[in-house]
Amino acid sequence: MITLQWLYILTGAMFAAFAVLSARDRSNRKRFGNAAFWALVATSFWFGDYLGDLGNGILVLAIVAVAGVHLVGRGETLSTSIEQRVEIAKRLGSKLFLPALIIPITAFFGTLLFNYTPLQHTGLIDPKATTLVLLGIGVLIALGVCYAWLRPPALAPVDEGRRLMDSIGWAGILPQMLAALGAVFAAAGVGDIIGGIAGEVIPSGSVFLAVVLYAVGMALFTIIMGNAFAAFPVMVAAIGVPILVQGAGADPAVIGAVGMLSGFCGTLLTPMAANFNIVPAALLELKDQYGVIRMQVATAIPLFICNVLIIYFAGYAWAR
Repeated sequence: MITLQWLYILTGAMFAAFAVLSARDRSNRKRFGNAAFWALVATSFWFGDYLGDLGNGILVLAIVAVAGVHLVGRGETLSTSIEQRVEIAKRLGSKLFLPALIIPITAFFGTLLFNYTPLQHTGLIDPKATTLVLLGIGVLIALGVCYAWLRPPALAPVDEGRRLMDSIGWAGILPQMLAALGAVFAAAGVGDIIGGIAGEVIPSGSVFLAVVLYAVGMALFTIIMGNAFAAFPVMVAAIGVPILVQGAGADPAVIGAVGMLSGFCGTLLTPMAANFNIVPAALLELKDQYGVIRMQVATAIPLFICNVLIIYFAGYAWAR
């Protein structure tokens, strides 16, 4: 049976390859720092289950230390020349994006196939991780198609993947670390503490104020932690379930779904959401690294207000 562990092994192998090629990249004066950084990330994917909480904590601190003392840089090595890239882009045009479509198509239709046909009884894929496994399979299929169609150098996928990740730098793994931080906060009982404070602040029977605090908490925690998925377990445990769902009888589907959207409004406003706001600025080499955030403010604030009203009316007032 193909399980999630197979994806961890595959992803760890990719980062291990980044480490080896980084150490050999003489165009990068920080090549050994890059090699250490990616080797530590590969170790977390391969051996994270065996290191325990203390071992994983030390591993995370080591990753932060390597990035924090600026030991990570970027080289100038390219798998193909600029002239070759321009020629391919002119010849194939937008067809170059076709292999990228293979990944979501495989994940979507593969999931339907394995969940709603006799294939679900074959035991080929872990039913708890069907979509994620098929996402990984889609990547491998797309890679095979690219090799057969474009015939790149053998190490081009790894070289270009490493170049992309080196351009992004430490921010590339920030979302995963912040999501893990949200789970740590929830396990530490932060949601219960916030729920206790909210219970003292919110006047009895004031559902609208509870909705506002819930939505504001989702946005603020997302701004701090950079990931709405990290804020969600904390705020749902604090206000969403005990005060709104159990206390006021609100619709849990609306509380959960629109609460997440409130968190995403915070995503638009924070550099901690590196994969949305900082990484694009780095990839596009923008002069203002916060330019993406500045442009999103005018969308985030009215969208947040709409979410508050939707939670109150659709989740509580109209549901009664």
